[in-house]
Amino acid sequence: MTEVTARSYQPADHDACLALFDGNVPHFFDPSERADYVAFLADQVLRRPYIVLEQAGRIIACGGLQVLADQRASFLSWGMVARDLQGQGIGRHLTMTRIALARATAGVDKITLNTSQHTQGFYARFGFTPVKVTPDGYGPGLDRWDMVLDLHHFR
Repeated sequence: MTEVTARSYQPADHDACLALFDGNVPHFFDPSERADYVAFLADQVLRRPYIVLEQAGRIIACGGLQVLADQRASFLSWGMVARDLQGQGIGRHLTMTRIALARATAGVDKITLNTSQHTQGFYARFGFTPVKVTPDGYGPGLDRWDMVLDLHHFR
């Protein structure tokens, strides 16, 4: 397998990241979320870390980390992996990269995220625990799971 490298999002990555989003609709994202993601990418460069993973010059995954200093937390945002590469450890690589960034941030004790019923089990393997489930929270048939990881117990 070709090496996977992580780097910061650049404006030139917009179309590739949007293609990842589109490839994950409707199973992982509701079509109604597309406008929010487009707005997020437009505001991304100056705001918070957003990581892209590349393999052989192709962007294969992306995901963000927002620091919520008033909550002593980081928030994982808009994480996604190319559909044809899911199940190959790329999501794990992306998640571990973002957890490492959070752990290196002073004053961050926990990581929060929201995800669907389709990926909550993936995050549970890292130690994230559910704190709230909202049926149809993203759209019909796409439940929202709010989860948290206490960094004091993460190894």
